[in-house]
Amino acid sequence: MATLADILDPTGQTTTRIGGAASAPRRTDLTGVRLGLLENTKHNAALLLEELATLLQEQHGASTTVLRRTKTAFALPLPEEQLTELVRECDVVLVGVGDCGSCSASAVADGIALERAGVPAAVICSDAFTATASGMAEVQGAPGYHYLTTAHPVAILDPEAVAERARQLLPEVLTTVTGASAVQKQAS
Repeated sequence: MATLADILDPTGQTTTRIGGAASAPRRTDLTGVRLGLLENTKHNAALLLEELATLLQEQHGASTTVLRRTKTAFALPLPEEQLTELVRECDVVLVGVGDCGSCSASAVADGIALERAGVPAAVICSDAFTATASGMAEVQGAPGYHYLTTAHPVAILDPEAVAERARQLLPEVLTTVTGASAVQKQAS
């Protein structure tokens, strides 16, 4: 029986901690990087990730070749075949959008898996589900794993509001995948 001190994996995949570092080496910049977009079928997830990819291409020189993948089940871990493909084909992966409890936890687990495989990941969750996202990081043995938050909800936004969210998230996406602050990026 679980107690309040226990953290359970809502995906039902594991009840044991998975150790190891959860941070891939960071890139110095995004010029020519191959982007991966891993969306989880939540409404507006694909649009938000596409908007971010466009900004990274236009403003930071990311490659226009983008690998787009959709999870078949938003609350389950990334299938091994998709993980392998993303690791092989991408230099950076954007993951999201965690706009509910189970999908936030799953998105964080996917980001940690990518990081452990050597690919920097920017995981985006809505701020209403930080408890489940942080809980998953703890379960995965990566307490304090950095994921990005945006105001909840994302699903109800119109396309213009999604584009604005992408613009707001861009500095933190850059910081997350490069390790450099947006101020450092603008100064160079």
